[in-house]
Amino acid sequence: MPLDPAVAEMLSATAAPPAGTAPQTAAELRAAFAAGLVPPDDLAEVRSVTDLAVPGPAGDLRVRLYLPEVTGPVPLFVWLHGGGWTLGSLEENEIPNRRVCRDGGVAVASVEYRLAPEHPFPAAPEDCYAVLTWLAANGWKYGIDGSRIAVGGEGAGGNLATVISMLSRDRGGPRITAQVLVCPVTAHPDDGSRSYADCAEGFGMTADAMRFFFRQYASSPSDLNDPHLLPSRAVDLTGLPTALVMIAEYDVLRTEGEQYAARLERAGVATTLKRYDGQVHGFYGLHTDLPASPVSHADVTAFLTDVF
Repeated sequence: MPLDPAVAEMLSATAAPPAGTAPQTAAELRAAFAAGLVPPDDLAEVRSVTDLAVPGPAGDLRVRLYLPEVTGPVPLFVWLHGGGWTLGSLEENEIPNRRVCRDGGVAVASVEYRLAPEHPFPAAPEDCYAVLTWLAANGWKYGIDGSRIAVGGEGAGGNLATVISMLSRDRGGPRITAQVLVCPVTAHPDDGSRSYADCAEGFGMTADAMRFFFRQYASSPSDLNDPHLLPSRAVDLTGLPTALVMIAEYDVLRTEGEQYAARLERAGVATTLKRYDGQVHGFYGLHTDLPASPVSHADVTAFLTDVF
């Protein structure tokens, strides 16, 4: 279908660089991204929001814990922000995290993992896995039921969510009930997916930007064969958690999301693929003024309510 009129209006109001323009440095992109984040003024009310210092592989990691107005132990949803493993912070997803916490009656733990290129692969997944295991063991202190855990993320965060699901399966870590993968990165830009050709320019996230992010994140070409960087390289997807895969029609990552969902299903993983027609990358957590954004938050809430 055509672009959602609200998306078209948003894109027309956004100054886009000329086609083929190389991205800036990571530091410059971070500064521009942070400057573009507008503090939300209509936040869902939750019982409490606390920033924790959680032990990580190279020092403490900041984790923002949202708790709902619910009595008794509550399930946990570990959320991993997007940004190509290079950008982003806890401030990126305040609106969806609060909505899911309030409406789903779940604790949401948003993780600020180390970023590339200063901390290339595998720093990010190891950080996220460390937070997962710490919360599973210590969440009871905050009223969390460590036997009911889901993980999720958008873009690079979706990549990290399914990667830590693999790590937990393979290392005998915490049992993860479900994974929520919003426009996940699962393959490489040069793998020849249709959406990289169809949506290379003009829809916010560009093919050139994704190539830039991969150059920041991977230390060497051999990293691209590692399923903990690219889940599409995994031989075995059996035993992974029930999955909700959410994709946008006008996103370079659309095809790989479709293909990964199909592979999960073939591996016997209960998988729901939901496509948001007329939408672009970031419709869930970044472009929260779009009409589709609260709909997608409600979809995640319904999914978590069902699996828990």
